[in-house]
Amino acid sequence: MSDARHTFNLSPGFRMKRGGELQGAQLAYETWGTLSAKRDNAVLILTGLSPSAHAASSIGDPTPGWWEEMLGPGKPIDSNRWFVICVNTLGSCKGSTGPASINPETGEIYRLDFPRLSLEDAAHAAHELVQGLGIERLACLIGNSMGGMTALAYLSLYPASVRAHVSISTAPQAQPFSIAIRSLQREAIRLDPKWNSGDYDDENYPETGMSIARKLGVITYRSAMEWVGRFARIRLDSDERDDEPFAVEFQVESYLAAHARRFVRSFDPNCYLYLSRASDWFDIAEHGEGNARVALANIKVERALVIGVSTDILFPLSQQEEIADGLSEGGAHVEFVALDSPQGHDAFLVDIEGFGGKIAPFMAAL
Repeated sequence: MSDARHTFNLSPGFRMKRGGELQGAQLAYETWGTLSAKRDNAVLILTGLSPSAHAASSIGDPTPGWWEEMLGPGKPIDSNRWFVICVNTLGSCKGSTGPASINPETGEIYRLDFPRLSLEDAAHAAHELVQGLGIERLACLIGNSMGGMTALAYLSLYPASVRAHVSISTAPQAQPFSIAIRSLQREAIRLDPKWNSGDYDDENYPETGMSIARKLGVITYRSAMEWVGRFARIRLDSDERDDEPFAVEFQVESYLAAHARRFVRSFDPNCYLYLSRASDWFDIAEHGEGNARVALANIKVERALVIGVSTDILFPLSQQEEIADGLSEGGAHVEFVALDSPQGHDAFLVDIEGFGGKIAPFMAAL
């Protein structure tokens, strides 16, 4: 199997953790590199909430991916050596089955009839995909942000199924601050009249709610240090401002508005709600008799690289230390890296020198 875009059919009656099942469910995924004859060079990437499976350009899709500088021939995740799989999470709207998909039992869009989604469901689906490709054990599992939580679920549910793990800016459980932010994002969407209890269409799309949700997200994805460095208190030129009272006045406001415009029509609001809630629900302690440290110590991998950023307010460095300590207690050889990237939570997407500089030697040593 070489670089390409694919769709994988999940098992009939795919059972969900919190009840219900899916018929005819699919996962969208992309691959880079070649699977070895022994099928022992597979690397699985699990993504954050909004990315597609298109992590990097490929023969099937030459457009740049969301992790373009990290993945490919000669790059930190080297597709000359590794067979890399990136999956679009279950519940998304980027090719995998989710609330925006057609329910085969009714012929209508699932909307809020989609079963309650957990990150364990996403982990189960990803594991089915890996098994379906004939891979018994991953050489490495890489998870960032929400995908890092899904990765912890994967490691807990399928012991000894992964040799090494790269954990990036994630959490063993959502902290109150993160829950509060995501709660406000969901509220903004739900209070938009056009959301209409999940029953909207292209002509009546909850653009205002999604815009506010995205702006809240972007604020937490970056750091105060970066906001000051990039925008300070610079105002827009007079010809760039509206005459309306309280209209956008500062450059940072314009930046947030531009981010929102690019996002709102590219992601389904119901999918956003489901994935956001799944992130809040996740708690690794459920896999360790109510104790997160026990659950992390129960994970068995040979090696792990845990990377966090000092300026990340959404997934703080203390949570990365907790993951590193727990995996170490489980017997893994763990390297913990605390980067001082000014970009906050989004640093793994843009600070390729910092993150790639740690991931490249870790992967090369496997």
